[in-house]
Amino acid sequence: MSIKTSSSGQPKRSRPVRVADEIKTWVVERDLQQGDKLPNETEMIAQFGVSKGTVREAMRILEAQGLIVTRTGPGGGSFVDKVSARRARSLLANYFYFQNLSIADIYQMRRALEPELAASLAGQLSDAQLTEMEVLAARYPEPAQSAEEEKEQHVSSLEFHARLAEFSGNALLGFVISFMARVLTDMTIYRKLYEPPNPELWRRGREHQMQLVTALRDGDAGAARQIMASHMQGAEEQMQSQEAQLARRFIGEQR
Repeated sequence: MSIKTSSSGQPKRSRPVRVADEIKTWVVERDLQQGDKLPNETEMIAQFGVSKGTVREAMRILEAQGLIVTRTGPGGGSFVDKVSARRARSLLANYFYFQNLSIADIYQMRRALEPELAASLAGQLSDAQLTEMEVLAARYPEPAQSAEEEKEQHVSSLEFHARLAEFSGNALLGFVISFMARVLTDMTIYRKLYEPPNPELWRRGREHQMQLVTALRDGDAGAARQIMASHMQGAEEQMQSQEAQLARRFIGEQR
């Protein structure tokens, strides 16, 4: 099957795709915000000089991208929307489906970023946020008694990191870290399945998280950075010892 290309040699974009891009440019130029209403279908046809079918297909493309939402009934229509973090994480994870992402790749990033996240949050979290992190760190007060329970504890630990990332004042840093936690939660296969359970790893991981919360509460950026760096090293060692690898599968927006 042949693919039509433009004069530049790139695949030729369909008319609905081009119109969808024009609508996005139109929205940006007018600085429209989430919830702002778009022109109706008749106005779109006149605005962009295309057929009803092209406008409808362009709007479906934008809706699939999470950039607009359509409501029916009185006061309905198409409205500007923003891409949710869940959708963005899912799209990015599905991109990496084709990139042979490895555990080593993720931990190279985690070792670089998470200690800096921890340091940046020292002394910045509210009492409510610190209490939430303490609750997450203390969720499992006893070591696992089975492989399945140890896996549950590991998932809970990743939830701790994802939630901490959401507190970051740096949206990009927070997103990247929460994305890595999501990938490790949803796409990790443990060949040895935590058999037998490892109480020492449980103890070290729990102590690191409790110590981190204390450093964050005390506003000690240096300690927070050091504790998280040590925690990342131990977490990677655990993954390597249990022969973890990433599954190649597409993931949805369930979280």
